Amino acid sequence: MAGPAYDDRDGKIYYDGEMVDWRDAKVHLLTHALHYGSAVFEGVRMYSGKIFKLREHSERLIKSAEIMGFKIPYSVEEIDQACIDACTVNGITDGYLRPVAWRGSEMMGVAAQSNTIHFAVAAWEWPSYFSPEARAKGISLTTSQWRRPPPNTAPVHAKAAGLYMIATLSKHAAEAKGFTDSLMLDWRGQVAEATGANIFMEMGDGKLHTPIPDCFLDGITRRTVIDLARAHDIEVVERVIMPEELGNATQVFLTGTAAEVTPVGRIDDHTYQVGEITQTLMTAYERAVGKVTAEMPLNSQSRAS
Repeated sequence: MAGPAYDDRDGKIYYDGEMVDWRDAKVHLLTHALHYGSAVFEGVRMYSGKIFKLREHSERLIKSAEIMGFKIPYSVEEIDQACIDACTVNGITDGYLRPVAWRGSEMMGVAAQSNTIHFAVAAWEWPSYFSPEARAKGISLTTSQWRRPPPNTAPVHAKAAGLYMIATLSKHAAEAKGFTDSLMLDWRGQVAEATGANIFMEMGDGKLHTPIPDCFLDGITRRTVIDLARAHDIEVVERVIMPEELGNATQVFLTGTAAEVTPVGRIDDHTYQVGEITQTLMTAYERAVGKVTAEMPLNSQSRAS
């Protein structure tokens, strides 16, 4: 995103129980998380002064830490309040929050049982992850050479920092080819997700098809959109989806806290329309998070409306 570097901004960051000046929120070179990836985090959005599904994000942060073998020294309620306070002190009403917890620097090596667990929350104003122009016509994806690992090789159900290394590699490679993002397959060759968002597609049958999240995050936005689809009488099918099926899809979109509901116009050589179901769920999600009011009309109606 355009703007000043993230380590050189005005404001405050919640850091281990207190608000510190933004530029002073630092960690030591020998922090375990920097060398061994022992950190977990969340991406959270505030809309019109309200943090969307904050409790679910805080609970997932604690669960991610447990999967990674450490305990965050704050309760869910305290994490919630830290997020609220970080927005308040920085005057944020529409923005993005990054709660993060990590192992400190008491031990330097693979083992780190005695390391202090730190916790911080940063909050800043942040526009849409993808540009309005890209969202209007649909972003482009290309299939990554990197694959999501099997559950017995990595903590795949934690929102852990180390799991995003292959996402960064994939997104950089996609952008170098002129695409917006990458489609990631899993170790079996099945469709999994994008680099930081879940994927849905309509196959010409009026139903939404989405991969089973058995080796990647079952996103909070993913679950929200599934609920919204069912509320609009759109059937959702969670199943194995193979890359060969991408040519059968008529509509494709991504979901995530950052991505929200973002249409996909192209995956490799396949092209898609920003169709009725996609538009309906884009607007339904905007209503759910408070970006538009219930009095505003939908862009289009679902098939059953």
